Amino acid sequence: MRVSAGERAANYGILVFFALLALAPVGTILVTALSPETPADAEAGGPLHWENFARAWEQGRFGEYLQNSVMVALVVVTLATVLSVMSGYAFGTFTFPGSQVLFYVFLLGIMVPAEAIVVPLFFDLRYLGLTDTIWAIALPQVAQSVAFGTFWMRAWFRGANRSLVEAARIDGAGHHRVLWQVLVPVARPALVTMVLLMFMWTWNEFLIPLVMSPSGQLRTAPLGLALFQGQYVQGTTLLAAGAVMVALPVVVLYLILQRHFIAGMLSGAVRE
Repeated sequence: MRVSAGERAANYGILVFFALLALAPVGTILVTALSPETPADAEAGGPLHWENFARAWEQGRFGEYLQNSVMVALVVVTLATVLSVMSGYAFGTFTFPGSQVLFYVFLLGIMVPAEAIVVPLFFDLRYLGLTDTIWAIALPQVAQSVAFGTFWMRAWFRGANRSLVEAARIDGAGHHRVLWQVLVPVARPALVTMVLLMFMWTWNEFLIPLVMSPSGQLRTAPLGLALFQGQYVQGTTLLAAGAVMVALPVVVLYLILQRHFIAGMLSGAVRE
């Protein structure tokens, strides 16, 4: 089917319009973050006030909060990725008694919201002495991420090329070698997409770190931004600078992995 020049121009026009509509809030925040905070700053000259980021970093203690977020994200993404790959491989390639029922139990982690279980979970973790530790923040998010990761990787493994597995079997490879040396390298787009989504959800999580660290010793970046907002309600410039710093790691990671992410979205989730 051939598309005329007019139709092509209309399609691009619509895409550009919606792209600008989506990017307008981001541009507003960036412009606000680089605006003068006080009239004295405006009189000092310079169209871009990069010192706002340094002020927000120091006054909002974003260095500490970002470090906590990085530690939590590393624990959650690492554990959830390994467990999701193994469980997805088991559900996607094996048939055993109760596999369907057990798979639906895994899916409960996607369907049940965190708000429904966070209070009893807090008391359980407090009984174990884990509150105000990185494990109290990370383990509930690992469970949530594994539920999604199992669903995601099961769909990919069920549609994987069986000839690769059969060739590896003929060469004497066991399940461990077939999974990690044959299938996982081929599943890179789906894995990258899963890792990026897990990182984004973990980085932006607000409720679990708030509840599981009642003393505030392990505030993550979103919690720090909310606290900063309470302190600087009128200082929209510093607040915008803090918001940019909190969102920047996710944006940078997406830009680095963009090609694999798009490939995984197009193919990794439609192999059911």
